[in-house]
Amino acid sequence: MKDLLKNLDIDYLLVNCTNEYLVEYPALSENARYTLTGFSGSTGDALITEDNIYLFVDGRYHTQADMEAKAGVTVVKLGLGQRQDEEIKKLINPDKVLGIVAKKVSQKRLEGFVGYQIKLLDKDPINDFTELHNSDDYVQVIKQINYFPEKPTFVSNLEEVSYLTGMRDFSKDCSSKIWAKLYVDSNSRRLFTDSNECEEFLRNYKGELIVDKTSINAYDYALIEKPVHKASDVKLLKAVKSDDEIDAYKRAFAKTDLAVKAIRQYIEDNENLSEYDIAKRLREEFIHYGAKSLSFNSIVAIDNNSALAHYAKNAKDVILKEGSLVLIDCGAYYESGLATDITRVFVKGKPSGLQKRVYTTVLKAFLNAFNSNFETGFEYDRLAHTILDNKINGFTFGHGLGHGIGINVHEAPPALNQTEIAHTKIQDNMTFTIEPGLYNPEYFGVRLENSCSKKGGKIHSFVKIGYEGKLIDFSLLNEHEREWLRGFEIL
Repeated sequence: MKDLLKNLDIDYLLVNCTNEYLVEYPALSENARYTLTGFSGSTGDALITEDNIYLFVDGRYHTQADMEAKAGVTVVKLGLGQRQDEEIKKLINPDKVLGIVAKKVSQKRLEGFVGYQIKLLDKDPINDFTELHNSDDYVQVIKQINYFPEKPTFVSNLEEVSYLTGMRDFSKDCSSKIWAKLYVDSNSRRLFTDSNECEEFLRNYKGELIVDKTSINAYDYALIEKPVHKASDVKLLKAVKSDDEIDAYKRAFAKTDLAVKAIRQYIEDNENLSEYDIAKRLREEFIHYGAKSLSFNSIVAIDNNSALAHYAKNAKDVILKEGSLVLIDCGAYYESGLATDITRVFVKGKPSGLQKRVYTTVLKAFLNAFNSNFETGFEYDRLAHTILDNKINGFTFGHGLGHGIGINVHEAPPALNQTEIAHTKIQDNMTFTIEPGLYNPEYFGVRLENSCSKKGGKIHSFVKIGYEGKLIDFSLLNEHEREWLRGFEIL
């Protein structure tokens, strides 16, 4: 790595997991961090120094990173409240040069390194693969949104572009968004599906142009002669779903429930199933019930693997045995192009007392959050932690309680965690998940996730499939919790 840094005339290199659209789940072929470290998780970047490679991962990925990281990679495990870039700064000398790929970092993030010596790179020296996206695959699923701002605006967030245009692309698995950027002013729009055409437009544009620094990459930002930063209006518009979108979600989750019920029956009826077998059959069930693609690659995790919050291997040699737990986190896209998301835990045969205790404790956290009426996701998350933290020895709740859902399976706002955006008020018709969990890598993990909406101070669950009766210890539920549980099916 010393030669790489020397050839680039830098002392450090930040290696991102994103592509030029700053998407959460780029193909692994576009993910330079994966190429460098071997870690396949959805978030977390790497830093190359003269004598080391550091990989930064949050609590969801601590164990997975240990398992996947290549030899010579040092895994930096971030705790709750720790910010990745603040930890990166501790490893770099501000008097030396940090290389950052301009197309793979937001302008907002770049400005977080003010005071450091930065060299922006036009190309990614680890992996400069750029996928071609064919606009012929785009379809109109709803009418375009009547959004024409007074001042010229450049929209670079893919979900926002898809939302405003009403267009979707179902040609790629685990995505419905169109791969495009959008110029819009008080009476016109211009959609860019070609990066070169967009670059030429930005170079030649001479007036002020509104941009959101959190979603525009630093390369595009530098092309604009008179950029004016303004937090995106579209982000909040998109977060509050129309009644038509809520109805579309109800239809989509009715089909998702059928697929999950079918996979539960498949597990009950068959022996010696592997994680791979279950994931393969689950995809078939989704397609059978009308899915155009999955929302994300399904997580099927048996026993110890279920303690990895975003486990992704779905191994052929991990077999469901008598007494095994299996955690299934899955979802799909249907005709509306809105992502569904659900997590359930099943048991093969008779559960242990510990399995029932952990499952029921997680269920308590869900029921209490679901039946509370807080204004912000921050408050919901805090409630869940009071129920789960330090309650069962060795089992931890190391992630946020939930996230927004929509065209992408993870959106914000709303957010149910301890970040700044979680202080955003949850409005009527916002859609989000509630997904408490407890994990111990020596044993197993349990996460129970329902996708929901809120209206009139009450949370409503899109998910109707209920909970695994064999795993519930009713003696651990108080009177209110038992009453709340009657509103859900017991399998």
